Amino acid sequence: MSTTAAPVVRPDRAGTGATRRWPAAIWTLMVGTFLARGFGFTYPFLPYRLHDLHLSTGTVSAILAVFGAGWLAGSVLCGWLADRIGHRATLITAMLLAAAALPLLAQAHAVPALFAATFTAGIVYDASRPVFTAEIADTFPEDGVRASVNAWRHFAVNVGAAVAGTAGGMLAGPLGIQALIWINAGACTLFALLVWRFLPADPHPDPDAPRPANYRAALTDRGLWLLLLASLCALTCAASLFSSLPMLMAEDGLDAAAYGWTQTANAGAVLLVSPLLNRWLSRQADGPKPMTGLFAASSLALGASMGAAGFASTTLGYAATAALAVPGEIVVFVAASDLLNRLSPPTARGLYAGIWGTTLAGAVIIAPALAGWALTHGGGELAALTTITVGALGAALAWPLAALIHRAHPVPNHR
Repeated sequence: MSTTAAPVVRPDRAGTGATRRWPAAIWTLMVGTFLARGFGFTYPFLPYRLHDLHLSTGTVSAILAVFGAGWLAGSVLCGWLADRIGHRATLITAMLLAAAALPLLAQAHAVPALFAATFTAGIVYDASRPVFTAEIADTFPEDGVRASVNAWRHFAVNVGAAVAGTAGGMLAGPLGIQALIWINAGACTLFALLVWRFLPADPHPDPDAPRPANYRAALTDRGLWLLLLASLCALTCAASLFSSLPMLMAEDGLDAAAYGWTQTANAGAVLLVSPLLNRWLSRQADGPKPMTGLFAASSLALGASMGAAGFASTTLGYAATAALAVPGEIVVFVAASDLLNRLSPPTARGLYAGIWGTTLAGAVIIAPALAGWALTHGGGELAALTTITVGALGAALAWPLAALIHRAHPVPNHR
């Protein structure tokens, strides 16, 4: 179990008695996160770019897998760098690397160049997440405020992804996929400029401060491992929205336009539910107990809602399952952030956040493979059962995690 020294709050960022105000650094990262997702056309439209090059199916699959491998590596690398060289330097470097790599991906035709550019694009795709997570933990000492900011960050990610899907679909025809990737590069450049202008300079290393934990120490943390496994299960269910859902709809003869309506329903539910849930989650996080119970409930809800897609057959039915998944999706990200804050040593928040970010990439890889296996061997009913089972496993893993956190951080008895 990791060390539990009290978190260091930087007064120039948090301010005494003003932790419920968002400083410029938090606003910058929130706006930048929305920019990166709202103009993040590369990831959702990369298969179309590769299809335009008339590559074989095997080559396209391998290149897409390389993107996932880059995402996994980038999450850990950016989290590690955030603890070593600072939040500002890490994010500026990552966004400038994205601004250089994405145009190469847009213009490349040779397969080796495509592999290299795609791997680099994967590395920087989610670079802001571990930096933002560490910044929130360092800026706000109250768990309730952290939960609220994390919930709004998830809101920015979801709305941004919906904007990218909608705008990209409208612009792909007149502009072309290559132009969309160039626009993505421009958004990354703008993000780097915003960080350079508004994030405070990284503090100079203090020779008397505790040394940041290395990845070997983090990977011996049993609590972190339990959180990783539970999150991988829950997020695999969430990723079904982008993997098994279109596969199931195609089996029922529904086209891409019908799938677009499910994404519209999901985005609409995010806009409607987020403001209400964010306040409630903030109050829950302010309590003395870790959010393991809410994590377990959200994993079950995600498994049930996305599992129900296996029994749908119409656009309306699939859209309903996409909308019903939203509360579980919001809660699981906020609860996981709360648990990560409780597990992370103050000197390794970026590293822990980066390691946790690998569960997102892992879920994106596992979900379509699991859905493909289920559809091949049992159809929609087996896909439903598989998704529900994975969600239940994520909930079950939350209980030993709760016991472990309770032993390390016992709840005070006020009697």
